[in-house]
Amino acid sequence: MCTTYWTIRPHSGSKTANIFTARGMWAPSFRHHKGKFYVIFVANDTRRTYLYTADSVTGPWTKQYIEGFYHDCSLLFDDDGRTYLIYGNAEIHLLELKEDLSGPKPGGLNRVIVKEREPYHLGYEGAHFYKIDGRYYAFFIHISKASGRRTQACFAADSLEGEFTGGEVFNDDMGYFNSGVAQGGIVDTPDGKWVAVLFQDHGAVGRIPVLVPLRFENGFPVFAKAAPPMIELPSTRPGYTYQPLVGSDDFDYTPDEDGKVRLKDVWQWNHTPDDALWSVTDKPGVYRVTSGKISPNLTFAVNTLTQRAMGPACEITVTLDGSGLKDGDYAGLCFLIGTVRLDRLDQGDRSIFGKLVDEEPGTELARIPVSGNVVTLKTIGNFVNNADECMFYYRDGADWKQLGITHQMVYKLDHFMGCRIGLFLFSTREVGGTADFSDFQYQVLK
Repeated sequence: MCTTYWTIRPHSGSKTANIFTARGMWAPSFRHHKGKFYVIFVANDTRRTYLYTADSVTGPWTKQYIEGFYHDCSLLFDDDGRTYLIYGNAEIHLLELKEDLSGPKPGGLNRVIVKEREPYHLGYEGAHFYKIDGRYYAFFIHISKASGRRTQACFAADSLEGEFTGGEVFNDDMGYFNSGVAQGGIVDTPDGKWVAVLFQDHGAVGRIPVLVPLRFENGFPVFAKAAPPMIELPSTRPGYTYQPLVGSDDFDYTPDEDGKVRLKDVWQWNHTPDDALWSVTDKPGVYRVTSGKISPNLTFAVNTLTQRAMGPACEITVTLDGSGLKDGDYAGLCFLIGTVRLDRLDQGDRSIFGKLVDEEPGTELARIPVSGNVVTLKTIGNFVNNADECMFYYRDGADWKQLGITHQMVYKLDHFMGCRIGLFLFSTREVGGTADFSDFQYQVLK
């Protein structure tokens, strides 16, 4: 017999999650220069600045370090062959790099170009640095106490030794809970139009992109007064069909001539995957994942396969075959904030749990018998008007039965892209267990 549990603890009481906050890559700068691609970023946990380079955007990528730590840095290759970074918070620094980009250039340019002088909640940061028609432009996000929300700022100068002048260039929340639209760069279209690619925080669903038209007048950007709900741009790929950001998957894949499989672009790995421990070809129509290490909880699980949550609401179902689970294994469907999972206990029982991703042991709220090794699970995320709630269900015959309570989701930096949906397996006692997922259905609810 299987027994079903729902367990939950207040997320704010989490101790494990705090060690992940603000870790990993932040605010990368992506450049293409003289046939080579560059990605530069810092990691707050290691306090180092990383530079990856490649001749092709698909790699392979070569890693090196840049001496020093440069918060939210942006890379600029100037016309004279010199290379610069701008970086910082509240005080924005301009730094010249060595020719090999390994660190600051001795005797090179090193100065503060922008300094926050008004009362603020968030100083200028999130730098984007450009040279356009011989003039230098630095874009930032900031939150002044006067605005109380994110706004976009720009400062410009005729030379890197000259004075950078400017200020706020865009302030709009699109009527959404005073959540400002900001923090991004600008791009030009083939026909000469300019668009800012910004984002807006939407609670637990995460950050969403927003396009804002702009033009240049007298050498300075002038943004639209408000972000348009829709923007039409001529396609640079006529006849090409752009795929949705999320979607269903029947896990029916055929390997290429090299024997490799590329999953649909809707999927994202929560960690760097271990390709030896997952397959969509071992069993047709099944995503099979095998555990390869002991993990204390879902946060540490490898090969967690995820998709973005979509508003205003979304519904996801999946069938899970847990016949290959071992004692102490956990597998199931999650929102990376709460989970439904099929366990194997010491007695060989199967159990469905609803649980926070990083809490042990949790508080049991329900215990419902189920039978067999196969269970169909469902979760619904409701993001309407920042409701930010999710519910978990299992199918009992023709009926869906909710597991436990409606859970309040939150946006936290340890899951920077919002509360993503995930398929997971992790082991707490012995490795080698497997979980088979099939018939993944994703529906955006209007």
